[in-house]
Amino acid sequence: MPLTAQQPNPPVALVFPGQGAQYPRMAAGLYEHDSTFTFWMDEAFRLLGQDGPRLRREWLAEVPSAQYDDVTVAQPLLYAVNHALGRMVLGWGVRPAAFLGHSVGEFAAATLAGIFGFDDGIRLMRERVVHFADTPPGGMLAVAAGTEDVADLLGEEVHLAAVNAARQLLLAGEREPLDRAARELAGRGVICRRVLARQAFHSPAVDDAVRATLHGFRTVPLRRPDVPFYSAGTGGPLPEKEALDPDFWAWQAARTVYFAPALTALLAAHDCLLLEAGPGDGLSRLARRQPRVTARRSFVQPLVPGDRDDREAVDEVRRRLTLVAAGDRHDRPGHRHSRGD
Repeated sequence: MPLTAQQPNPPVALVFPGQGAQYPRMAAGLYEHDSTFTFWMDEAFRLLGQDGPRLRREWLAEVPSAQYDDVTVAQPLLYAVNHALGRMVLGWGVRPAAFLGHSVGEFAAATLAGIFGFDDGIRLMRERVVHFADTPPGGMLAVAAGTEDVADLLGEEVHLAAVNAARQLLLAGEREPLDRAARELAGRGVICRRVLARQAFHSPAVDDAVRATLHGFRTVPLRRPDVPFYSAGTGGPLPEKEALDPDFWAWQAARTVYFAPALTALLAAHDCLLLEAGPGDGLSRLARRQPRVTARRSFVQPLVPGDRDDREAVDEVRRRLTLVAAGDRHDRPGHRHSRGD
């Protein structure tokens, strides 16, 4: 039966956003309202140790500090919020058809898919932010162009950080080279804007920081994902070799994100409701350009779009998705969505 926009209980694929998706009080309206979300956010702050209280204050502040977009704040909060929202959706009885994440969102997706445990994920995140905070000042630039349009700007100083859609890229680099690239693109009439990031993720500028984290990644038990997993690191289904390779997960933060090819592969294999189970609707806007979505073979839904009340938005999605819980559990008794809790 073809999928329809009104179909109850459609197959659901969960997608999770990365750096740049953060905004003040992202999904905070659910805190102390939804018990599952609250539990996992509190668990994240506990595992973050002495940084936990500071990060909780940053997250709940109406006006956070100037450090909010820095790796030391944005990355652990994005990981925690993505993970807690994913846990909340799984707690409704949703059994995902697939997982996909963008940048640090892929880290959350891997945790929810059972590739590594949440305790280990938080530990790796703590190690990551220490080393990435010492990288040269830089950032990322969103560019409304294709790869051929920016090829002459790429080199030792400016790098292709992400392919998000056919004509939606991210460039990364240290501050001055990235500013020069932005001025050049503006002169060509190309629309571009700075992403909310202070580090040049997904570029060689962070290679030294990745090398410093390799040992920590190599101490973490890795497992095959519980459900189909699509990787923006590989641009398609995640091969078992990469899933079980700690170096793949460490270098993920320095390598190009191929979100568009990975999403295309996911939608080719699954007619589904694509649920952006993270803060904002950035990935939803990208997904709506996909041919399988424009052809209404699949549909897109942000969970907490950020422009409406968090509780209202989540309640609306939940009403649509909760009816399958008992049936799915009976289909596969004892199935768990994640290991290592």
